[in-house]
Order: sequence, then C-alpha cells, then structure tokens
Amino acid sequence: MLLLMVWAVMAAVIWRGIEALEWSIPESVIEPAPPVTELHPTVLAKKNELVAETRKIGITIMITDGFRSHEEQNIIYEQGRTAIGQIVTNARGGESYHNYGLAIDFALRLADGSVIWDLEHDGNGNGKSDWMEVVGIAKGLGFTWGGDWDRFPDYPHLQMDFGYSIRELQRGKRPSVDEQADS
Repeated sequence: MLLLMVWAVMAAVIWRGIEALEWSIPESVIEPAPPVTELHPTVLAKKNELVAETRKIGITIMITDGFRSHEEQNIIYEQGRTAIGQIVTNARGGESYHNYGLAIDFALRLADGSVIWDLEHDGNGNGKSDWMEVVGIAKGLGFTWGGDWDRFPDYPHLQMDFGYSIRELQRGKRPSVDEQADS
C-alpha cells in the first residue's frame, strides 16, 4: 500500500510538476486556527513605538494599513489587473502578512496634514531621508522592510514574520499572543 502511495505522489509530480505535492498534503496536517481580525499584539506595540520614536526626531508618520482581510487583499490585488489603478501587490488573499496581522504600511504626514510616499523627503532638515530614518527605526524594533525585497520592492511595507512563512500561516500556524518577533 505504501509503495502505491509513493508511486501516486511521484506520478503526480511528474504529471503536474512539484506544485502537485501541495494538493497531496492531507487536511489533517492543517492546524485549525482562529481567524485573525487585528494586528498581533507585538506588532501593534511596535507600531505604536515606531510612531512615537519617529515623532521624537521630528518625523510624523501615518499608518496607512495594518490587518487586512482576505477579501480586502483580493481587491488590492486586482488593482492594475481587472480594476483601475496601479499594481501595488503580487499577493492574493491569504498570501500577505497583512492577512495574519503581522504587517503594517506607512507614509509620511507633513505639517499641513498632507500624506506623501517620498523616499527622499527631508522634512526634519537633518540632511537625511525621513523615509529611510523611519525604516532604520523600524528595523531596530524588529520589523523587516519590504523595500529590501529584490523582486517587488514594497517601500511602505513593514512586517514581523516571527519566523513563520506564508505557507505555514496558511496551514494554521500562528505566533502566540505573547511571542516576540526576531530582532
């Protein structure tokens, strides 16, 4: 029987490619997990710390996004594809750390209240990019910056993955409420 199962998996891989293995994983391997509806407590605390720390150096940021439902993610994914707008993500619902409460997006808020996404703006006049100062503080707090990604840089994106891949999160793995992100 075991030999037959091994043969079936090998045949599926040969016939459909390695992606076929993903469909071969039994449902029993997927852990039941409560739905995520808000930012993880550590991400929320570090977000608040980021806002406070940037303010101390004369930079005001606005958190433009945090937790995002699968439905909201799919709507954003469709931008520039089947909906009006520019492509802003390659992640569908369930494929973004936002969907698990582990990511935020930010922008700079100017004194007049306007919001900008300008990587070179130096509003605090210290000769450094405000954006990169925010990124430096965020990295010091344990966030990973989407601007470091090679394939699709996402400059407003900050995330804490707690060592979990998207695939693990999709299968029900979750950081515990009191778990701290790797710094």
